[in-house]
Amino acid sequence: MSIIEPGTLVPPFKLAREDGSSFTEADLQGKTTVLVFYPFAFSPVCTNQLQVYTEALPEITADGASIYAVSTDPSYSQAAFREQLGVPIEQLSDFEPKGEAAKVFGAYFDPAGMTNRALVIVGPDGCVVWSHLADSPGDLPGVNLIIDALAAN
Repeated sequence: MSIIEPGTLVPPFKLAREDGSSFTEADLQGKTTVLVFYPFAFSPVCTNQLQVYTEALPEITADGASIYAVSTDPSYSQAAFREQLGVPIEQLSDFEPKGEAAKVFGAYFDPAGMTNRALVIVGPDGCVVWSHLADSPGDLPGVNLIIDALAAN
């Protein structure tokens, strides 16, 4: 499976917010959105990734972009993870049905049954403007990739 390509209209998907409400493709309309797919809450690389991205939030959101973190963890695990780290990045759960949204974006790692480490930027029109799939789930994509992609789009 390959990551969703720039120029692609985001297909229908459904993720769960911490409060149990749904986050869908409709929530992407009208703003630039950064989706950060990560494998597991509380894992070392994911912890580092969200901490680094939090430090760069002023740069990421400077022009009005929103950022969300997506994993196949249940919402309660993600909430505990976010609270323990003290990060403001909203978590979106792809737990049930497991990985269905990640599959839509080409960010699912089938061999391990988890979200791969990927970044997707969606424009205000609901089309992907940039995407990146890490070489492996253990590779941390630098925050500069997001900042540079936002600046270019």
